[in-house]
Amino acid sequence: MPFLKSLPEDGVLLDVFKSFPTTALPLIQFHEALMRGPSQFSVAERELIAAYVSGLNACDYCHGVHTATAEAFGITEGILSDLLSDLESADIDQKLKPVLRYAEKLTKTPSRVTQDDADAVVAAGWSDQALYEAVSVCALFNFMNRLVDGLGIKAESDYFKFAAQRLSEGGYAALEKLIESQ
Repeated sequence: MPFLKSLPEDGVLLDVFKSFPTTALPLIQFHEALMRGPSQFSVAERELIAAYVSGLNACDYCHGVHTATAEAFGITEGILSDLLSDLESADIDQKLKPVLRYAEKLTKTPSRVTQDDADAVVAAGWSDQALYEAVSVCALFNFMNRLVDGLGIKAESDYFKFAAQRLSEGGYAALEKLIESQ
């Protein structure tokens, strides 16, 4: 049950956004630009980073939605569990591992991120633009995890699949339309 008394008992993040459109709309526009705009990372990889960060933060809602979304874009089912259990042995493109190590360090111990961490991402073949985008996805989902958990937003796995279908078919722009239609 959400902590905001103005939301329904089964309120989800979209209900929060509809209640606070002045700040939600620019946030959703940022999501759309970052998560669906041009990038060296595929949409699936960006959703993977979002789900990984959310898993590190134990934000079940965001982890569930973005794991299902990453899978809808082609990430192998179960890979997020593998990554969270042991990043080094997970069956994922080696080029992504330094990016995920960076995201993990930035999530868990941000003051300890170093030039060596950034250099490892670039050495794996990613550009400065890609590093910026990876950091931005990480930062956005650390923010979203705090927003969701701070407001007591919860959902069951059937909702994760529904939300993932909406995000995979219409992107984050579809949410903007739902908020504006309120």
